[in-house]
Amino acid sequence: MVPRVLTIAGSDSGGGAGIQADLKTITLLGGYGMSAVTALTAQNTLGVAGIHEIPAVFVAQQLDVVITDIGVDAAKTGMLSNSIILRTVCQKLREFRVPNLVVDPVMVSKNEARLLSPEAEDTLRKELLPLARVITPNIPEAEVLAQKKINNPKEMREAAIRIQKMGARNVLIKGGHLRGPALDVLYDGKHFYEFVGERIETPHTHGTGCTLSAAIAVELGKGQALRDAIGTAKKFISLAIRMAVPLGQGRGPVNHYGPINREIEKYPVIQKLKSAFHILRGKNIASLLPEVQSNLGYALPLAQDPGDVAAFPGRFVRVGQEVTKVSDPEFGASQHIAQIILTVMTHDPEMRSAMNIRYGQDILAQARRMGLRVKHFSRQDEPLPVKRKEGASLSWGVQWVLERTSQIPDIISDRGDVGKEPMIRVLGRDPEEVAGKVLCLLRKRK
Repeated sequence: MVPRVLTIAGSDSGGGAGIQADLKTITLLGGYGMSAVTALTAQNTLGVAGIHEIPAVFVAQQLDVVITDIGVDAAKTGMLSNSIILRTVCQKLREFRVPNLVVDPVMVSKNEARLLSPEAEDTLRKELLPLARVITPNIPEAEVLAQKKINNPKEMREAAIRIQKMGARNVLIKGGHLRGPALDVLYDGKHFYEFVGERIETPHTHGTGCTLSAAIAVELGKGQALRDAIGTAKKFISLAIRMAVPLGQGRGPVNHYGPINREIEKYPVIQKLKSAFHILRGKNIASLLPEVQSNLGYALPLAQDPGDVAAFPGRFVRVGQEVTKVSDPEFGASQHIAQIILTVMTHDPEMRSAMNIRYGQDILAQARRMGLRVKHFSRQDEPLPVKRKEGASLSWGVQWVLERTSQIPDIISDRGDVGKEPMIRVLGRDPEEVAGKVLCLLRKRK
């Protein structure tokens, strides 16, 4: 059954936060979104120009008609504006025993506009927090609720304890305002759990809190455990931030469609790998396969980790005088080829594909005659800590080459080392380009 998820929040005329962000998130994550609007805001990426509060009686009417007809599997609150609206919402949440309530204690916008009146803060603590399955304050909001400054993870945990004692079953304090890795801390009354993510340098973060809380609500509505729901929501918001596009003249919104588009992009990546393999197999590249066999990888745009890179499980293998594959390409199938591609992408995000082939001086000489850019690294220069760290050699070698050249080469090779077979890596923008370079090497050898 599709989870029925209700958002009780303000409207953002710019579309980046509030009801608009919540409904986008709920829909894209597979929920059925419903809303009770508490306030209308006139805002854009530059800030909030005006706020029109909805009469509390009409907020109550919205909740009545939606819940009695459609029902609710999970809900979230955002901007509640004043104590009258807040008390009305709390009354209805208790009356209908709304489950899986996620409270995003919206107090001040990123542009520092006040979104909750000061007199309502005490009402939020006393009436709304005890109804929450989880509350998701950022650092400034947690400081207001806990009435203490927060400058580090230790103080985040101390604040979480204070807030949890106010009645919330679980407290998730978001650490985006602190320096260092993006650390969120969850406290369930007994234990602390940390969620660490990359800190993405971008000004386009409007709507992050709304989006995260809505995503948690959807996953709770699906029946996920809280920690799993938070993990899924964190992945969603991280991609939405990373894939944000500049809109407006100020702090732009996250890209809610980004995570879903990411899934859509996986299909053509897999298809292009399959197509390139059939091209290579048709020309019989068995003579170019090394002892450890070959693999061909292709990364998603903006790939960040091996899970974003597709390759062939089991690699390409030689059967007699022919080449075959063990199975179709999958994401996360090869750490080795992924390391090469991800390292190259830090220098040129368009170079998203690579393949390893047999090392040979004759092959390198032919590559140079073809006009391909050929670079080399020596494993003899590899620092001892890199040698000792499993899987670190390839990233180091590729990085060593790229730091010493102004242009991405077509080929990076090395002569190997003890227990390491010499290897040639062919780089390209996509699998077809890589396959084309490999086949040119093969044709020149005949």
